[in-house]
Amino acid sequence: MGKPANSVYREPAARSALKDLATASIRANLLTIRFIEQRPTLPARQTVAGGAACVNGGAVDSAEAASIALAHVTGGWASTTRQDECRTKYGHLKNEAGLHAAVRLASLGFRMSSQRSGVFYGWWVALTAALGLFLNTATIVVFPFGIFARAISQEFHSGRGSISLAFTVHNLTAALCVPLAGRLVDRYGPRKVLLPFTALLGLTLICSKFLSGGIGQLYVFYLVLGLVSGGAGAMSYTDVVSHWFDRRRGLALSVMMLGMGSGAIVIPSVAQQLVARFGWRLAYSILGLAVLLIPLPVVAAFLKEKPQNMGLEPDGAAEAASAPASEEDYGLTAREALHTSELWIMLSALFLVTAGVHACFIHLPEILTDRGSTAQRAALASAFFGVGLFSGRVGCGYLLDRFFAPHVAALLFGGAALGIALLGAGHAIWTAFIAAFLVGLGIGAEVDLIGYLTSRYFGLRSFGEIFGWIWAVFGASGGLGAYLMGAGFDKTGSYAMPLAGFFCAALIAMLLMTRLGPYRYRARRANEI
Repeated sequence: MGKPANSVYREPAARSALKDLATASIRANLLTIRFIEQRPTLPARQTVAGGAACVNGGAVDSAEAASIALAHVTGGWASTTRQDECRTKYGHLKNEAGLHAAVRLASLGFRMSSQRSGVFYGWWVALTAALGLFLNTATIVVFPFGIFARAISQEFHSGRGSISLAFTVHNLTAALCVPLAGRLVDRYGPRKVLLPFTALLGLTLICSKFLSGGIGQLYVFYLVLGLVSGGAGAMSYTDVVSHWFDRRRGLALSVMMLGMGSGAIVIPSVAQQLVARFGWRLAYSILGLAVLLIPLPVVAAFLKEKPQNMGLEPDGAAEAASAPASEEDYGLTAREALHTSELWIMLSALFLVTAGVHACFIHLPEILTDRGSTAQRAALASAFFGVGLFSGRVGCGYLLDRFFAPHVAALLFGGAALGIALLGAGHAIWTAFIAAFLVGLGIGAEVDLIGYLTSRYFGLRSFGEIFGWIWAVFGASGGLGAYLMGAGFDKTGSYAMPLAGFFCAALIAMLLMTRLGPYRYRARRANEI
């Protein structure tokens, strides 16, 4: 049985909330006027007018309930959690309709203030993810591995196949852990996975200075890096960005992957200088400290998981789409995806092309130094690879929003095949630069394609786990390719035979991508929002 209206004022919580009644009422009036002027749609008029009426007039208990809800929810960024807390705390107050209307008004007011700022918060999320990927396992462990491998090989007096095995251990371990990390992301959310794993990545790199001269410890070091890379890698960030965008998902993924592209350009050159001046152990430690000081606190502060948690909609729409609110959970489960032909075509194509492009950029410095180039020119070629990867990030996302993704993939995989051919047949330094650019273009597109194709063919219901399985094949293939390249050189004394095999594999991957059918979950058109 509800309490009398005048007795409600005696409750400490109500008295505290009612202190802000005047301010909340003025704010409600301003939001009502501005929202109706900018968005004169009938549903919006009814919602805002109803909320304002509850705040400024009507029964005492109705105004009280609405004002408490408005002050409480506006202070809490109009999140779903705060709405539920408000209803639970003040559920005994009369007129639930007034309470609900005020909650809606606060949410709409936040959306409008976000629009007036001129920048949809999803773009800040994408830029935050880009910073996280700038200093990540890919840019620190994978891309500069060829630079670290030469210094490690000289210290351990080991062949290139033995040193490349450390990279294979890292990639295979990551391949096994990414699907598990994907399930954790689907269940607990990306932030609860990203933050601890990013911290572990930085600490693991710092601990490299304690490694002794045994090659067994080197393998353990790369195994631990593989364990933490699953949760701190691109999969978690891609899950976040895919929830923030729908129609502009390809471009948003490109913005996110600019971080990895920039890191692929900058980090190898920085690593070359650090290794030359301090040695490979201290170079890893310095990069690990950078992970703890730069991306970790920024990601913790600014990366928000879903637009609905901030009263927003994907792509910056001011009002909810006509689709149900649970649409983000539509899609196939991982088990259902395993029974589709699209998944197996994607896995086969990515396995074939990834082995070649990873092998090429991992062994690129050694290929060039064997031909008489200096270490500085080899590092410059790695930078050209980074430029290609950077271009692949930007261009691929732009094209994915406008053209059929499998055709874009086929074009880029064909370019990667041409780059592998140039690296095997050409001996001039300029051909190596072109080859590095084309190979980087191909691998740059791969990561964007994995995220985009996963969301379009399998939806967002089990995005993390399905992405994790595809990424597992991606990582395992890259590690295997690097090992086969090194083992082929140790056996034949030349890179010609493995490069020829990788060229054929890339051509097959290009043809496979043309076999994918239409999207199962297409982007909503503007008139559907």
